[in-house]
Amino acid sequence: MYFSGGRAAQLLQNAQRKSLSQLWLPVRTWLIGYDSEGVSPRVSRKIIEQCRANEVIVGWVQMTLVATFALLYTLSRKTFPPGTVQPVPWALGTYAVFTLWRLRLAHVGRLSHSMMMLSILADMTVLMVTIWSFHLQYAQPPAFYLKAPTMLYVFIFIGLRVLSFAPGYVLFAGLVAAVGWLAMLGYALLDGGIALVTHDYVAYMTSARILIGGEVDKVVSILMVTAILTIAAARARTLLFRSVSEHEAAARLSRFFSPEVADRILGDDSALAVGHGAQIQAAAMFIDMRGFTRLAADRSPPEVIALLGEYLDIAVPTIHAHGGSITTFLGDGIMVTFGATRRSASCAADALRAAEALLRVLGSWAEVRTRSGKPAPGVGIGVDIGIVTRGAIGHEGRLEYAVIGDPVNRAAKLQAQTKIEGVGALATARALERALEQGYTPARPPEMRRARPVAGIAEPVDLAVIG
Repeated sequence: MYFSGGRAAQLLQNAQRKSLSQLWLPVRTWLIGYDSEGVSPRVSRKIIEQCRANEVIVGWVQMTLVATFALLYTLSRKTFPPGTVQPVPWALGTYAVFTLWRLRLAHVGRLSHSMMMLSILADMTVLMVTIWSFHLQYAQPPAFYLKAPTMLYVFIFIGLRVLSFAPGYVLFAGLVAAVGWLAMLGYALLDGGIALVTHDYVAYMTSARILIGGEVDKVVSILMVTAILTIAAARARTLLFRSVSEHEAAARLSRFFSPEVADRILGDDSALAVGHGAQIQAAAMFIDMRGFTRLAADRSPPEVIALLGEYLDIAVPTIHAHGGSITTFLGDGIMVTFGATRRSASCAADALRAAEALLRVLGSWAEVRTRSGKPAPGVGIGVDIGIVTRGAIGHEGRLEYAVIGDPVNRAAKLQAQTKIEGVGALATARALERALEQGYTPARPPEMRRARPVAGIAEPVDLAVIG
């Protein structure tokens, strides 16, 4: 395929423009926005909401500065000749209207990139006009305003841009401030000429003379602070992304794990490594719905799921209210631990209080269902205490946070034993003894059943009927 010389040159220019565009896009994203690729819509919305809230704060700070400038100007001594135009009131009035408009846009989330840039220009323009007017206000040569302490407000306006989490806005504010101050210096030199320049610091401080080195130092300070705050804004944005992403991850994990397990997964890398675990004193509880398998076979799937939903909506909050951590759901069964994922000095007492509460609330639920002509299965609960091992099991591609040990096995066997004993909840005598030591007060005196044979446990077990 052949191209004419003009066509080839046009294609080359288009390719160069495309290449420059590809190079500029990531730079622009870093400066004034963020790359949403790989970020979930939920996280992206959270970040945008945070940035919007910060811009509202910036707007109110700007309004405070307007009020401050106006108050200082009103209280200051003025030596304007009669009929002289006073630029500060006009500049402050215009700036106040502009700031109110900007604040409204920030509240409704319509603050565009152009508006942000214009806002920065307005900030610096008003400040420079205010400082420039000092030589008129006090009837002094322009070099007089170069010593005005109001110049320090420059750093407030630059610092405000950090709240946008966009390094480019900080950088732009600093560059505008530096150029603005150089323009102020240039105006003073043009008005007074080279004769006003001095190298004597005392003469500079005690007269309307200009020390070039001193003004350059101010510009260098502006640029250095700008560079530092630009880096700070970039790092703050990275931390914001990470914080929001981890918060959303924790919220999602909490729907699959207990909050304590989710926090441990996010905050403790070692706990996720297969082969690493920790031993801790804890109580284990198993809860099972009686006759659920037979009931599920006789009912439609929607009825079964609705029954499970009601059951868990009552059981789960009750477990959490007593400090329990749900390790796993086993169909209609629930495995719960107390003090395994988060150390507790009252794990046994918490477990038995939870058992009593579960029997009470699930019993009331069953009565309501019975009166409505719906199936109302009972529950069995088993509780034991002892040393358990917690940690990750499985394969690196599929891990599960587990709590294992003799107390867990015994709790499961005791839950099955409730059917044989004809009771709602059973605990080992040692679990009851430890719970009493930890401040547990039974709703009614527990019935003790000594040396009972329990399927799956080699030796007879001293049992306590709970509730």
